[in-house]
Amino acid sequence: MHPSNITLLVLYYSRHGATRTLAECIAQGIESVPGCDARLRTVPAVSTVTEAIESDIPATGAPYVELADLEDCAGLALGSPTRFGNMAAAMKYFWDGTATQWLSGTLCGKPACVFTSTGSLHGGQESTLLSMMLPLLHHGMLIQGLPYTRPELMTTASGGSPYGATHWSGIDGSKALSDDSRQLAVALGQRLATTAAKLQGRQ
Repeated sequence: MHPSNITLLVLYYSRHGATRTLAECIAQGIESVPGCDARLRTVPAVSTVTEAIESDIPATGAPYVELADLEDCAGLALGSPTRFGNMAAAMKYFWDGTATQWLSGTLCGKPACVFTSTGSLHGGQESTLLSMMLPLLHHGMLIQGLPYTRPELMTTASGGSPYGATHWSGIDGSKALSDDSRQLAVALGQRLATTAAKLQGRQ
């Protein structure tokens, strides 16, 4: 990371690795834009057992997000697996705790995009993307999608949407990210970073 670069936060929740893989592709796209760095962060799982707690540091993957990460970022990519056509409870729980940042306008005017993975091909990819947009709109963020100038949107058979990057992982999570899905995720990261750089007056 270069100290003068702007930072784009890639915040995701992943249970079996598919959403994390998408997050890494988006980070790759962000870092392909000169002057932009990606910061990968995740959220802890939630449990129906009220005494259950997560360790302070995840066993694998990115560190847990802190509210300061929202202040530091010039833009945000938000990802979650699909849970009955909605974002996962762990991600919703995090956003439910951001009222202070909402009141102070921490994220207002910053660009954002969303991404998801599902076990079934028609398992609610687009409704999950829309559900993640809702708190971002309340925070005053500028939502970025994937325009149809991306030819992969017309050829993909495994995910990808004008609302954001998606991946069909299969019921057992065994389906690898297709070339089309990978290219769309990288393109989404590039689009987010380019927009953030322009808003910062760097392009």
